[in-house]
Amino acid sequence: MRQAHERRESETHPPRQNITDATELADHRLRKRKQFEDSIRSGVGRNKISVYVKYAEWEESQNDFARARSVWERAVEMDYRDHTLWLKYGEFEMRNKFVDHARNVWERAVELLPRVDQLWCKYVHMEEGVLGNVAGTRRVFERWMRWMPDQRGWISYVEFELRYNEVERARAIFERLVDCHPKVGASWIRFAEFEMKNGEIERARNCYERGVGKWGDDDVLFLAFAEFEESCGEIERARCIYRYALDRVPRGRAGELYNKFVAFEKRYGDREGIEDGIVGTMRLQYEGEVRMSTLNYDAWFDYIQLEESFVNNKQRIEDVYERAIANVPPAQEKRYWQRYIYLWINYILYEELVLLDVDRTRDLYNLCLKMIPHEKFSFAKIWLMAAQFEVRQLNIDRARRILGSAIGMAPKDKIFKEYIEIELQLGNIERCRKLYEKYLEWSLEKCCAWIKFAKLERSLGETERVRAVFELAIDQPALDMPELLWKAYIDLEISESEYMRTRALYERLLNRTKHLNVWISYAKFEASTMEKEGLHEESDYERKRKCLERARVVFERALSYYTTPELKEERAMLLEEWLNMETSLVEVGDVDLVHVKLPKKLEKRTHIETENLKILEAAYEWKKRKIGSAHELQILDLSLTIN
Repeated sequence: MRQAHERRESETHPPRQNITDATELADHRLRKRKQFEDSIRSGVGRNKISVYVKYAEWEESQNDFARARSVWERAVEMDYRDHTLWLKYGEFEMRNKFVDHARNVWERAVELLPRVDQLWCKYVHMEEGVLGNVAGTRRVFERWMRWMPDQRGWISYVEFELRYNEVERARAIFERLVDCHPKVGASWIRFAEFEMKNGEIERARNCYERGVGKWGDDDVLFLAFAEFEESCGEIERARCIYRYALDRVPRGRAGELYNKFVAFEKRYGDREGIEDGIVGTMRLQYEGEVRMSTLNYDAWFDYIQLEESFVNNKQRIEDVYERAIANVPPAQEKRYWQRYIYLWINYILYEELVLLDVDRTRDLYNLCLKMIPHEKFSFAKIWLMAAQFEVRQLNIDRARRILGSAIGMAPKDKIFKEYIEIELQLGNIERCRKLYEKYLEWSLEKCCAWIKFAKLERSLGETERVRAVFELAIDQPALDMPELLWKAYIDLEISESEYMRTRALYERLLNRTKHLNVWISYAKFEASTMEKEGLHEESDYERKRKCLERARVVFERALSYYTTPELKEERAMLLEEWLNMETSLVEVGDVDLVHVKLPKKLEKRTHIETENLKILEAAYEWKKRKIGSAHELQILDLSLTIN
């Protein structure tokens, strides 16, 4: 393991060579150069470039600057577009104080790659920082600016002139910058800040105004302009700039502008000004949204909520409502009207609850009801709200006329139920009955209507009327939920302790349907009447036994019906219910009576004759002849029996 480790170390880290004389040093350098040259010849692309760089750095470390320069020349000749090579080449010359060579490198680099700002920066740094050649530096900057670099290059030129207090030269450079990049807001801002530092307020304002004129939707430029005016104490100017900007900056980029304006108004404005600032900016946003899509009802809702929350201006709020409801959906389909109709509802509630204008509220209800195409669809909510409004105004006749019109033009369950509820609260029972009659004429198949009609009569103690309603109901040819109707009728008779009538109803129901639930319910009814028939002369045990006997009769009848194979599942469920009943009535129940009727699992064997069976018979005969052992014969007999 030690030998392997040492071998690996020797491969990755060759042993340090001790050179004792010039001959060995020359040999070493010759071998090293040969290695580099071989690597360059065998390398491709970036690998070859990296070898050149290492080669040049090695020659520099050997203080052979001529050879290093030769290597750098070969490298940039191979790929002159790689600006990093020029940077390293120039830094090599500067590091070793070969100024003329360095200037030559930078000259060639900027001629070949004039769009690479880093090369110009290095050239400028050498002329100014290293050599202190101000005039030469200015000449380099002028050559650079002819290529119209980005803002950073121009600012570097300005900072160079300011380091030598050349203010007029710096101002001239800023003028050239904003002419070169008129739509870069940061350029105008830097120009204005430069003028501010030099105490030129009017010049700074002129810069902002020219910038806004050149590019009028830059939110950053507007913010800087407004903050400039604020710092100069020109509060009204700053406010005008904010409002001017909010009219022109796109909403997606105006968030910071809105926040700054609100903060500005909080500092310098009164309460109305603050609210107006907030609402004004948001109003502009909503105006843009509803202008883009007049049928965007969600935007109208938000706009209205804004006006109601911040502005106590009746005229403005009503104006927004009127503009919103004027945008009627183009298609007469209910799904398109569902959001629109809530604009009317909000408008009506605003007039009634906020402005307390009863006449205007009534007019709006009438206008809304006239606008809805009732022959195609209607909205029960509007009819009911209009009627409830008249009830609140104690105008019952108007409410009746509205609900009557609703029943005539667009009858719905909600309208009937609400109309009946109003008359019931007023104690007009005869009107309720007439309304139920109209309700049932409109929808005879609605079981819930029949049941509610029966509940009304029962609440009045009119048992015979209740029975008459139920009789009419169950005679209808089509009902949506007949099981609920029959259950309600049966529950009525049970609650009245009319057990004979209840049995008659169950028998009538069985004539119509032999559903499993009907049989089970009938049997449970018979078993549950044991405490209610009032047979005081009999013992409790005897009464329970007789009731259970009647329930058993029902179960027996049901079992006689469920005899076909396709009804075997219903038969099994019926027997399970019967078994549960017998189990629960421990005193009189007889579980064995049901157990004998429960289905049993049978194992059926089928005799199959195959070739194997014949082979076993032959083997048996052969074994019988050869072996007389009774034990072995018994084993073969068992095998034949199994097969």
